[in-house]
Amino acid sequence: MPPNTLPALTPLQETLWLTLCGRALDNRLPRPILGDEMADEIVREAGYDYKKFGLIPSAAMNIAHRAKKLDEVAERFFARHPDGVGLDLGAGLDSRVLRISPPPTADWHDIDFPEVMAARRQLLPARATPHGIAADLTDPAWLDTLPTDRPAVIVADGVIAFLSMEDMISLVGRIIDHFPSGEIAFNGYSRFHVWAQRHVPMGATRAVRDITKFSGLDDPRDAERWHPKLKLVKEILCTREPEVALFPPVLRWWTRLGAQSAAVSRWGNVVLHYRF
Repeated sequence: MPPNTLPALTPLQETLWLTLCGRALDNRLPRPILGDEMADEIVREAGYDYKKFGLIPSAAMNIAHRAKKLDEVAERFFARHPDGVGLDLGAGLDSRVLRISPPPTADWHDIDFPEVMAARRQLLPARATPHGIAADLTDPAWLDTLPTDRPAVIVADGVIAFLSMEDMISLVGRIIDHFPSGEIAFNGYSRFHVWAQRHVPMGATRAVRDITKFSGLDDPRDAERWHPKLKLVKEILCTREPEVALFPPVLRWWTRLGAQSAAVSRWGNVVLHYRF
């Protein structure tokens, strides 16, 4: 289905194609990090011009790498809580639920703008969205339909960049107050990362330069002040994760060099994992 037959998207909503194309291009590599065949299939069928993002292989691998780390958080959670609730905030066109295969006793919800949810219905099979919630994440009302008596795992891939610090704190607080317990994971952005994205846009960062709102988070423990129940489980520095072994030789060498410093590692791909 060509993109011009889909609902009209705002520049913010259009960023769903950036992460989708990153996962699709990773799938085409000889040794993919994530291996998201559905993302590849959607991009091919839609005929989307991913070249306009300037995605190079390393950027595609970074997108796929953080998606894999978020998948792992959700998979481990459902292994411990087979009756849990899963939320993908700003799900875009991600078919995460098919990759992690939660048990039938669990519930999975994809949340995104109404226009994006309409695009999901057109481009993804029904099984990729067991439960869809069409809403702006900053609207408190979308949580009202969710159970309050079951633990939850919440993942967000890229969403934090487009929320102000105040919006992010408010969103996390509402989620924690709604569920009895759970875990939340999202990709982190250091202040330097945000600064570079705005002032030295290259390749894929050009697509998000003007709509980035988040101010950056250098110390992941600072987020523990967002809510009394929020506690850091792990700062996942992707430079130190085993998938680096799948990188091409030069990129692998460069990544392992940067991995020696946590500060340098925070300039790039980081996933922050908390419990509450």
